[in-house]
Amino acid sequence: MITDEDKERVRQATDFQALVSETVVLRQRGHDFWGCCPFHHEKSPSFHMNPSTGLWNCFGCHKGGDVFDYVMARENLDFMDAVRYLADRAGIELSEEQGTARRGPKRNRLIEALTEAESFYSTMLLRGRGQGNDAARRYLSGRGFGSDVCKRWGLGYAPGRGSLVADLRGKGFSPQEMISADLALDRSGRLSDRFFDRVMFPIHDEQGRSIGFGGRVMGDGKPKYLNTRETNVFHKSKHLFAFDRAKETITARGVAMVVEGYTDVIALHEAGYTNAVAALGTALSLDHVKLLERFGAKVIICMFDGDAAGQKAAELSIQHLDKTKAEMRCVVLPDNQDPAEFLAAHGAEALQPILREAEPLMSFVFDKKLGSYDLSVPGQRVAALNDLAAVLAPLRGSVLLDSYVTQLAGRLGTDVEATRRAVYSAKAPATPSRPSADEQAVEQRKPPVVEQSPAYGYEVLSQDDRALLVVERELLAVLATNPDAVRPYGDRIAGFTWADSRHEVMAWAMLATPAGSTPAQVVAAATEVVPDAPRILSGGRLAQVEHMTVADKVSFLLDTVELHSTRRKVRQIKAQLAAMSEGVPGPDAQDLFRQATELQKRCNELSQKVSSMN
Repeated sequence: MITDEDKERVRQATDFQALVSETVVLRQRGHDFWGCCPFHHEKSPSFHMNPSTGLWNCFGCHKGGDVFDYVMARENLDFMDAVRYLADRAGIELSEEQGTARRGPKRNRLIEALTEAESFYSTMLLRGRGQGNDAARRYLSGRGFGSDVCKRWGLGYAPGRGSLVADLRGKGFSPQEMISADLALDRSGRLSDRFFDRVMFPIHDEQGRSIGFGGRVMGDGKPKYLNTRETNVFHKSKHLFAFDRAKETITARGVAMVVEGYTDVIALHEAGYTNAVAALGTALSLDHVKLLERFGAKVIICMFDGDAAGQKAAELSIQHLDKTKAEMRCVVLPDNQDPAEFLAAHGAEALQPILREAEPLMSFVFDKKLGSYDLSVPGQRVAALNDLAAVLAPLRGSVLLDSYVTQLAGRLGTDVEATRRAVYSAKAPATPSRPSADEQAVEQRKPPVVEQSPAYGYEVLSQDDRALLVVERELLAVLATNPDAVRPYGDRIAGFTWADSRHEVMAWAMLATPAGSTPAQVVAAATEVVPDAPRILSGGRLAQVEHMTVADKVSFLLDTVELHSTRRKVRQIKAQLAAMSEGVPGPDAQDLFRQATELQKRCNELSQKVSSMN
């Protein structure tokens, strides 16, 4: 039970103005401070608070109260948890925590032990002697981090061999406190250091208190990174590296940058990008997104690495799109450089235009995924659908899904309803966790998958694309039996958008044969470029129809192929326009509309011609 005395101690220990300033830009007017309300969207400040009375009120949404009411609204907590939240910030031990109500060491003792460990590791880096200490200094210097940077960020070196345990024991910390803070391990009754021969990156909570570490090996040891395990004060899915340093800039600018590595964050901050944070050995979680949003992030730019692991991290982040008001965007730096490498090579200014062109997260994932398939091959379009259906699966039931399904169907040339069914039938990604460096290396050594066995067949293709596949084969069959009748139309054929790239290759191989070539010679030319050509060419039915002249067959097939090909182009333009509505940079929308209008007119002309010949 939280007593009235505890509530008042917590109230007196809380700097209310500083608390509000974490998420609201305040301007003083007389004795009051005013700002835009954090609980509803507004452009003119209607939120005000008075530090002397400890009260706040918003004249827009009519919320108000004292410091506890404010925390309840901001953190979505009940009253008791709001008191505990502020007590933890102030380092106050509540009466309910005394005695045996809680198991294990007290939170403040764990934080004190971690703070002492940070100081110890820092001293070992800056003043320690030995090969390991020298190697740590060389490693950090090679990343561009001199002694001033190391001091500012509290970077350190863990020598191991029980040195930290001895230091903490001398400071009065018990074995249980060291183990509970994940600073030491119990090996058959003997206490040993958790971290050994690693460069240490201290992790702080949003108040700047030490809560954990990330340790990087300098040689070939495994694992490459070793992070603090989950403890009473450290939760990797809730905390972000450098958030305590970045939160003010995030609040002021409304933009947060999320990168993958500790050194990347430090390099960005040192270059002036003080709104950068990093996830702690895991994919970006919903708690991370909510934390950034709570501190005013209207745009979250994810700067993932260009490798398979970075792509996977982007895909896993999609599941948060419908759970935040923040706009999630994505950037991959040129040549797959990480931010630290890019800044060292190009300087801070070169990053600005890249950030301005950050893509919406979903468009980025679409582009990366679809780029690994040859979409001119129907089978690969079906495989791409099954792949992306699994990515979209976490958004089932979301109001955003229809828009994404329509975009995907437009880009793949698949039926919208079939695309939706594929998404609802797909298996969602299992766990949003970031693979270790060793797991990434194993994945990179695996041979690439060129085409998957689709869960759906060609029936998922749009009606136009299914019709186009059929008529392409009919045209090829006529070309095989009457090549000279088709040769004069080479320029027209060059403008087609083929549903199957194999058909296009076969057509040009057959058209490249000399005039007067026999059908057998033409089929042989097609078989040379596409081994499956005989089976494809043998399925033509129109070539066997006797009541139509060869000229009529050729004219009908060319018109029909162009009709479905043009409809496909119109559909692709509509997909581009839909993507542009999501904020994707692209050609001028009016130009695209003009192109679509002209193509649609051509579709109407061809449709009338084809209908008249049926």
